[in-house]
Amino acid sequence: MKIGVQLHPQATTVEQMRAAWRAADELGVDSLWTWDHFFPLYGEKDAAHFEAYTLLAAMAADTRQAMTGALVSCYSYRNPNLLADMARTVDHISGGRFILGLGSGWFQRDYEEYGYEFGTVVGRLKALEAGLPVIRDRLAKLNPGPVNGTLPLMIAGGGEKITLRLVAEHADMSNVFGPVENARHKHEVLDRWCEKIGRDPAEIERTVLLKPEELAQADAYAEAGADHLIVMTASPFDLDPVARFLAAR
Repeated sequence: MKIGVQLHPQATTVEQMRAAWRAADELGVDSLWTWDHFFPLYGEKDAAHFEAYTLLAAMAADTRQAMTGALVSCYSYRNPNLLADMARTVDHISGGRFILGLGSGWFQRDYEEYGYEFGTVVGRLKALEAGLPVIRDRLAKLNPGPVNGTLPLMIAGGGEKITLRLVAEHADMSNVFGPVENARHKHEVLDRWCEKIGRDPAEIERTVLLKPEELAQADAYAEAGADHLIVMTASPFDLDPVARFLAAR
């Protein structure tokens, strides 16, 4: 079972985040993430907050072994060609350790205060679907291209009619939430989509985003099909649960 950490860029400082991702990398985590929002998602609504891709560039430069990425990049916030170029550049800073995580977006405040059209859930998913081949095409055209030839692509979300179909059609990684039975169900739906399109479901790495206390259920998540558990953490970024998991592993 792989283990990752998602560092929440709210109610914190850049110095605290840098110390946390360096410490997590030294512990030996498999992946490091932040989210792609412009405002806090919980707690004090106007607390300190930082932007994802500039943080990811610093994370890429500061770390040495963990894969890095946004869990996940909101497709709506950037032109797909620009997003591909940004991701490729961060990949080079990291030495080939970048995962391009994508989602259709959901946090209305981001859209309204930054001047993006919020639209509808289906509309945002359709925009993501249209943008996926544009991103792939731009990655293939960039000079230089990604360090390892292409970037691993994650699509996050559990929507059973569109999102998981897009995962089956395009992604190398899928991310869903717990609890265990929810993760199991979403993995089964993804398997059915893979069967419909003729793809081997084993090609898709299954990640689950969870709270630190849920690490106690790691075996149950593994039995439910998870390959990679990603632990959410906020300032002051307590990594002890992850350290204990790694020691046991």
